[in-house]
Amino acid sequence: MFDMGQLSSMMNELQNKSKEIEEQSQSRLFTAKGGGGLVSVSANGKGEIVDIVLDDSLLEDKESLQILLISTVNDVLRSVEADRHSTTMGLLDDLVATSFKG
Repeated sequence: MFDMGQLSSMMNELQNKSKEIEEQSQSRLFTAKGGGGLVSVSANGKGEIVDIVLDDSLLEDKESLQILLISTVNDVLRSVEADRHSTTMGLLDDLVATSFKG
């Protein structure tokens, strides 16, 4: 039979680990490069863009710059999301493993 106290303990542990992971991820930095390194975009673990570096040669071609920026921003945001997903799944796996071992 499942113990409600165990469920409460699991939920508290999940909340604590979630806060810890969120704090760690906020300090992480993700960077994507596009156009052979002509564009570099960095984001923190919250998915906020914190830096954009552009090669001066792109300033003369607005359309190429826009395309490269969109692509590179999307790449870095996908990296942030993939890290969040991986971290969350790891948290859940750890929680299940520690909570249901005999």
